[in-house]
Amino acid sequence: MLLVDDEPRLLSSLYELLRDRDYHLVTATCGSEALAHLHRMQFDLVLLDLRLPDMSGHEIMDVINEEEFDCDVIVMSGDVGIEAAIGALKRGAYDYLRKPYSREELLKTVENALQKRRLAVDNQCIAQRLENSEKMYRYLVDSSPDIIYTLNHEGNFTFINDRAYQLLGFTRDELIGKHYSILVHDEDLERARYVFNERRVDERASRNVELRLKCKSATGGADRTFNNTLMTISLNAIGMHVPDGPESKQNKREFFGTYGVARDITDRKRAEEMISYQAYHDILTDLPNRMLFKDRLGLAVIQAKRKLTELAVMFIDLDRFKLVNDTLGHVKGDELLQQAAARLKECLRKGDTLARQGGDEFTIVLPELRDRNDAKVIAEKFLEALQKPFDLDGHVVHISASIGIAVYPTDGESIDELLRHADIAMYQVKALGKNGHSFYHNSMLDMSHQKIALEQALRRALENNELEMYYQPQVDVATGRIIGAEGLMRWNHPQRGLLSAGEFLPFAEENGLMLPLSDWMLGALCRDLLLWNQAGGDNIRLSLNLSPQYLDRGDFFEKMRGALTRYGISPAQIEVEITENICIRNPQYAIEQLNKLCQLGVSVAIDDFGTGYSSLAYLHRFPIHTIKIDQSFVKEIHDENGHYPVILAIISIARGLGLHLIAEGVETEVQARYLQANGCTTMQGYLYHRPIALTSFVGVLQAQNQAQNQGQNVPPAPPMIAVQA
Repeated sequence: MLLVDDEPRLLSSLYELLRDRDYHLVTATCGSEALAHLHRMQFDLVLLDLRLPDMSGHEIMDVINEEEFDCDVIVMSGDVGIEAAIGALKRGAYDYLRKPYSREELLKTVENALQKRRLAVDNQCIAQRLENSEKMYRYLVDSSPDIIYTLNHEGNFTFINDRAYQLLGFTRDELIGKHYSILVHDEDLERARYVFNERRVDERASRNVELRLKCKSATGGADRTFNNTLMTISLNAIGMHVPDGPESKQNKREFFGTYGVARDITDRKRAEEMISYQAYHDILTDLPNRMLFKDRLGLAVIQAKRKLTELAVMFIDLDRFKLVNDTLGHVKGDELLQQAAARLKECLRKGDTLARQGGDEFTIVLPELRDRNDAKVIAEKFLEALQKPFDLDGHVVHISASIGIAVYPTDGESIDELLRHADIAMYQVKALGKNGHSFYHNSMLDMSHQKIALEQALRRALENNELEMYYQPQVDVATGRIIGAEGLMRWNHPQRGLLSAGEFLPFAEENGLMLPLSDWMLGALCRDLLLWNQAGGDNIRLSLNLSPQYLDRGDFFEKMRGALTRYGISPAQIEVEITENICIRNPQYAIEQLNKLCQLGVSVAIDDFGTGYSSLAYLHRFPIHTIKIDQSFVKEIHDENGHYPVILAIISIARGLGLHLIAEGVETEVQARYLQANGCTTMQGYLYHRPIALTSFVGVLQAQNQAQNQGQNVPPAPPMIAVQA
């Protein structure tokens, strides 16, 4: 508080009067001193005398107003003229006290001035908080990820935040005063009518109603989907009266308008649609998957039953797909499936359904057949379309298909029956050479049951010890001595007698029985080798055929090493025979496995060389010790003076790479002489020995050792001692 008076006695008494009131008091005796204090400090109240030696109080008030000092002024003056008071009040003085004034009058005026100032400060703070609150609310509303809006009772926008422009492309000015229907998708207008005119409050108000809103083409693009959460604003309305009608009750709660929050769920809806689509479609080919196919087949069966018509179900399996997949890799295999699916789709009629069952298998439902010939025509179109070459980034491949067809209701009335019978018909095509189609017939079911019976019998064969290893000797023709033998599996079938490997191993490959059969073979060979060695055959090498499935299994090496250690067999006595196709299934993995065997001391031979996908690169990369000439080439030898370039090339490759060479399937003297004359001196075949049981093989070894001890050449064993294969 600034006290200004040029009379020291009055100033001192004023100071004494106010200092006990907890005020911060500053005094001035002239105008210049008062202005100096005003420039230096902030005052709430100035008690100002009008008559000062250097300037008047009016002049000081003019300075206060010009420089906008935030303080109130109480003028104290001894002037009796009205002009002084009017001049002070015009300049904004809070009050005018005429000297002499009473003590109570002064204190009351000062307290009122300060109270007014306190109220003004409080009001200013409240106004500032309201302004800040409004700014924060506006910021939150405009920054909301949702569209926030209000409608009046007629459904016209009274407020909408900036999010509407960001999402829909409509400015606030374009929407305020307009009816909500300008934003709603035409197909959703009926539902929107109830939502946007919502009058209920609390839990009964509309929640999570989905609507599609229009976007401006220049900004928003496609229509967007919104989830609306609405509530109604209910106000205490002013009494509303209908002209010439009964008077309305005061304070009646009248419908005022609607407040709503619209959340953009377009991306969520798209994600849900994508998830739903992927649940019923194959991701690779974009065809219906097994689940959707069964659903459509079920509907087609119901319709066929109602209309008394036929329908066909096809089961398609791509021939040679596995070879392409193994040779070129899964990426190219996927491309082949996509191209094949596109070709199959082009052959369909309107209303037909093509689906991918999995792998390289497809299923098709053909509703409303006129007769079976319709299905036959489409199957032939499929075969024709698939026979054309496929270009996989420069790799030209050829495939075909095996197609089985089942017709409703002749071949089954349920979904599972039709699919199972079409599958059986497809396998019948495969058994007859592939690349064709066949309608299901009841006789096929008997064959299918025979396969199941064969699988069960083969599993029992393992349990009942019905399997046995036979051995075909490998002879050094220069000395006539047996230097090795190839182990061949036989099945002593309870009803069908002795079965060769070719009669049941291909079936075992297809039905997952190769792994247990190979485990059994490994143990049987080791046990038989112990008997070999006791008969003096410890310098004879055993060749065992290795299934690609067995090599692919990660624990093959450990099983081999464990068996050799358990039975005390020297690894150098074992040679593993692999086919050339193993080299192209997974070359790097095969190399790693075979290198482990070689480090163990086991040697490796390529069986049937020249019949698969021969590559000199494989011979360099793979740890190969032996090449076996396939019997299909040996059979071509009819003249020992003839020219057989394939055999000569194989012999030359083996000689050039320093590999051991064995000819398979040697049955005539002419074949033996030709091979020996051109450098192949190790042979196996009926000319020397048929595959024989272990006891017979041990007898041959004993006879060979006895002849050697007597210093005689060892003649080839006559065919009569061999057990028939």
